[in-house]
Amino acid sequence: MSAALIDAEPGPIAIDPARTALIVIDMQRDFMEPGGFGETLGNDVSLLRSAVEPIKALLAGARELGMLVIHTREGHRPDMADAPPAKVARGAPSMRIGDVGPMGRILIRGEPGHEIIPELAPVPGELIVDKPGKGAFYATDLQLVLVNRAIDTLIVCGVTTEVCVHTTVREGNDRGFRCVVPADCCASYFPEFHETALRMVCAQGGIFGWVSDSGRILSALSANH
Repeated sequence: MSAALIDAEPGPIAIDPARTALIVIDMQRDFMEPGGFGETLGNDVSLLRSAVEPIKALLAGARELGMLVIHTREGHRPDMADAPPAKVARGAPSMRIGDVGPMGRILIRGEPGHEIIPELAPVPGELIVDKPGKGAFYATDLQLVLVNRAIDTLIVCGVTTEVCVHTTVREGNDRGFRCVVPADCCASYFPEFHETALRMVCAQGGIFGWVSDSGRILSALSANH
């Protein structure tokens, strides 16, 4: 399969689908639905819904091409041994990490709220990386998985743009991966943060990576197929 040329900012990027992974960050009920961690922080979780349909389309395209698809989930062990006290104590949420909410214990692995929303649920064979922090590389085996699969390019989407997506892109960039962020496949509780975070990725000639969108990425993959 030849390279797919994706129209992007600050300029086009050629990718090999066989060496590219689609990473879907934290599309979990705890962040996306009422009663989860996102809402306990005082956020309007409906603002994140805009990313769902574009991600669904991108997932379908990646699956059709047999690309590596990886889903991440932020959360902690039931005993919370991996939850830093400074993280648990930060801010003034209505419920803290580990408290019992409408979807089980907040941000705890194995609870209903920790699961990925049904619309974007992984299919058999897709990898799930459970992470205790914001970045998908921190305290996980993600880098090992990518190296073992000879991946050199990451398409990173999910929520939220300026926190877990941005952190993962920065981590990936520092590890030598080329990172492409589809703008419409990301969302934030703060629209102004979303826009600024995207500009930061592709500033200065692509200091952290490239910014495109699901339509342009799918068009490039389709033309290459």
